[in-house]
Amino acid sequence: MPKGFGDKLVIAISSRALFNLDESHQVYISEGLAAYAQYQIEHEDEILAPGDAFPLVKKLLRLNERLGGEPRVEVILLSRNSADTGLRVFNSVEHYGLKISRAAFCGGTSPYRYASAFGCHLFLSTEPDDVRQALDHGMAAATLIASNNRVENEDELRFAFDGDAVIFSDEAEQIYKLQGLSAFTESEKAAAKEPLSGGPFKQFLAALHGLQAEFGADCPIRTALVTARSAPAHERVIRTLRAWNIRIDESLFLGGLAKGTFLKAYGADVFFDDQQMHCESAREHVATGHVPHGIANRPVS
Repeated sequence: MPKGFGDKLVIAISSRALFNLDESHQVYISEGLAAYAQYQIEHEDEILAPGDAFPLVKKLLRLNERLGGEPRVEVILLSRNSADTGLRVFNSVEHYGLKISRAAFCGGTSPYRYASAFGCHLFLSTEPDDVRQALDHGMAAATLIASNNRVENEDELRFAFDGDAVIFSDEAEQIYKLQGLSAFTESEKAAAKEPLSGGPFKQFLAALHGLQAEFGADCPIRTALVTARSAPAHERVIRTLRAWNIRIDESLFLGGLAKGTFLKAYGADVFFDDQQMHCESAREHVATGHVPHGIANRPVS
């Protein structure tokens, strides 16, 4: 963590995740970089509409008001824009009253490397390549997938996570993918008392857990594990979290059932999963982040 951030929860967000830049992005795709730059400059006084991550960012920043004192959450803007074309983005940040003061404008190159330099616990983007590079460098990262639904609860911030290849490593999922369900079940029963290795989101979950502890009993942050596992493969998960000294508020062991309706019932602000099919189920109900990590995301040879 860079000097000056202390023990803050630090989130990096891409400009296209925070705001709806579809129209200007289409100019870039169809007419090129010069036309895009001119378009952004000509429209820099026009406020951008909120993007898919906007409600989540608002809730994250509101945590600072709830705690009082020194801010405990820092949101950093990362963008492929240049500072010149990014002026419209900062104008929109100011318009909505978002307390975001730090940014990296990368002039067309991937900003993932600055997420690491800032010491971010999580990087959210709409660019899959940027997300993969961040994950390859050991950072929690996800590609946000558009959802038409918004969680109405303004008082709580609810995160939901898949287990294998997200919170945990994909060591167990590799057995399932390569040897099948029976081998996976037997392996997990045999290793029930051996903690799983950490996955890309372990440190982010630990940081959330630490922030929850500061709020005490009146905590506006809730976490949920939503996994396709079922008994008897549940025991290793429970013992792993216990070994890490991390508490999860709610745990759903769904045994392969579609996750979407359960995430809606939980009221997730965002759900993170490594498998596209689960993300497609989830996005019908809640904002979803695809985590392109582990065996499920390796190219088929």
